[in-house]
Amino acid sequence: MRPPKFRALVGSPLQLLLLVCSFALAAYAGVRLLKGDWLGVALWFVGAALLHDLVLVPLYSTLDRALRAGTPARWTLYVRVPAVLSGLALLVWCPLILGLSAGPYRSATGLDPDVFLLRWLLITAVLFGGSALLLGLRLRRATKHRSPSVH
Repeated sequence: MRPPKFRALVGSPLQLLLLVCSFALAAYAGVRLLKGDWLGVALWFVGAALLHDLVLVPLYSTLDRALRAGTPARWTLYVRVPAVLSGLALLVWCPLILGLSAGPYRSATGLDPDVFLLRWLLITAVLFGGSALLLGLRLRRATKHRSPSVH
């Protein structure tokens, strides 16, 4: 049996160049990020990993099991996608949505931070509403294509 060629293992020269550039960019960003307070950043990363693994994974796994137990299988995607997008938005902007960093945000930007909760609720409503609309259209199309004897 012949060993695989180098090109098959590594890929094209363009892929290799892009990979090297992405590692260089990640290294530059890491050096810049860790320059000021490397211990605080390291603690934040470890804390975020522990919070995710010990709290968030069991929480959303339990919620997903409850969803799968309570809804038909073809409907779960129409709940999962807007829930994940809404949860991701909450996770990213949590301090502003909950008003935990209103003072620093106002002093740094001069903008009112009180709009984040309302906007997150509106985004969540639009996501779930759009998903419900898509599910309704799918169900309508599925019943349209059935033979009259099935109705």
